[in-house]
Amino acid sequence: MSASRFIKCVTVGDGAVGKTCLLISYTSNTFPTDYVPTVFDNFSANVVVNGATVNLGLWDTAGKLMITHFIIELVLAAAVDLLSNNIFVLTGQEDYNRLRPLSYRGADVFILAFSLISKASYENVSKKWIPELQHYAPGVPIVLVGTKLDLRDDKQFFVDHPGAVPITTAQGEELKKLIEAPAYIECSSKSQENVKGVFDAAIRVVLQPPKQKKKKSKAQKACSIL
Repeated sequence: MSASRFIKCVTVGDGAVGKTCLLISYTSNTFPTDYVPTVFDNFSANVVVNGATVNLGLWDTAGKLMITHFIIELVLAAAVDLLSNNIFVLTGQEDYNRLRPLSYRGADVFILAFSLISKASYENVSKKWIPELQHYAPGVPIVLVGTKLDLRDDKQFFVDHPGAVPITTAQGEELKKLIEAPAYIECSSKSQENVKGVFDAAIRVVLQPPKQKKKKSKAQKACSIL
């Protein structure tokens, strides 16, 4: 029997959008109510999608205070020596921003998450995350994910958080087109709605990458005008 194909899937997005909860909800079928760990331990398991079995590896980039052993291997490869007890301790946001892209190495697909109740996280998809991914991991497909779907229609939440702004499905689809993502999915880690669909979509875009649109050359454009 041939070995299953390994797919490295990395989650990225603003802090507090629910990346770690999404990973925990998917891998354990539970929602962490009492305690959400700073960072999700790497996970790898065989998953069947459309009859194909793959070995899905999940990487979390949520931790700002520490990044677990997987990053240490990358840091060692980069000849950075700030190691202590198998934990790489980051001294601040600047260090975190500098080291986070190390986890992008070898990624097959990114899950780029924003919160459906946070306009800032929605705007940062195109302002911050797309430029970063295009710089460090050009050509790697991106699945756009809107999290906290259960709260978008929760009237009491918006009463309690008057500054929160809901993001509509139409806005999500518009952003998908803007960043040319092959898929956009809205989900709720709490209710588990569409959680499995997020990772199934990530696997599909790797196994069956969408055809890229061919850009017309200047000569072709000139001919079409004439």
